[in-house]
Amino acid sequence: MSVLVLVEHTNGTFKKKSLEAVQYAAHIAKEMNSTVTAVATGNVSDAAMQELGAYGAQKVLHTTDARLDNFSSRAFTRVMLAAAAKESAKVIIGIHDTTGKAVTPRIAASLKAGIVAGAVAWPDLSKGFVVKKNVFSGKGFAYVNITSEVKVITMMPNTYPVVKGEGSAAVEKLEVTFDDKDFAVQVKEVLKATGEIPLSEAELVVSGGRGMKGPENWGVLEDLAKELGAALACSRPVADSHWRPHNEHVGQTGGTIRPNLYIAVGISGAIQHLAGVNGSKTIVVINKDPEAPFFSAANYGVLGDALEIVPRLTEAVKKYKANH
Repeated sequence: MSVLVLVEHTNGTFKKKSLEAVQYAAHIAKEMNSTVTAVATGNVSDAAMQELGAYGAQKVLHTTDARLDNFSSRAFTRVMLAAAAKESAKVIIGIHDTTGKAVTPRIAASLKAGIVAGAVAWPDLSKGFVVKKNVFSGKGFAYVNITSEVKVITMMPNTYPVVKGEGSAAVEKLEVTFDDKDFAVQVKEVLKATGEIPLSEAELVVSGGRGMKGPENWGVLEDLAKELGAALACSRPVADSHWRPHNEHVGQTGGTIRPNLYIAVGISGAIQHLAGVNGSKTIVVINKDPEAPFFSAANYGVLGDALEIVPRLTEAVKKYKANH
């Protein structure tokens, strides 16, 4: 009776959020006196799957059908249902991302399971199976008790740090019989965003808004991000004005992120933007408008012209790094 977790990889390398999901599943399994079985699809090496044991998985079920290299929600669901049947899984974990949000509702419907989307804490098993999640665009929390026999959860990425331990997972082939309809919707092309740090997995993020006055000034943010080892993000008006690519847009209609540090530069902090970033552990706001709503949500605020403050901040980071 394993805790089942869907893991995702890019060109055979498991994503950070997948490792976090395995750790999340391992915590639940320990509380339930159970084990963790990860489910992997497509072209990935045995060595990479065995390494999931260092994050808490005892077993990895692998379906090798080449068609799974391109995402299909129906096909991925069929794989997870086959794995759930094989393992008699009572708890199934996905990541609260594009894949998880497409697959887990199908799993829940098929198994008549209760589902909580976007968990931000480990389930509390002392009073049933209570899962904490954000509600009202992150302005509050809900505590949901899943009472069904099978329970499905998607976990918000960057909720917990990834800590590698020891151990190796056993890898088993999972044979799955597919229907032609499982691949009726196909991915024809994937355009990957460039950059050293994926925004969804970044622990440090530097973000800019209309207060940057134009794309020609973005270099000051790029310099700061480079010194911090941070990813770059932007507000919706910036993306809509084509100052920055849309994959950098965070907010209610863009990406949702939960970094350890979010530096918002020249962003007023409308509720739509806050909805995508208010899970950040620490928020620093730099803005020359003392009435900017973002200041009320910030842990630290700097009042002043971003084009003067950010270069000075970058120099301070350089000096700090030189002395440490």
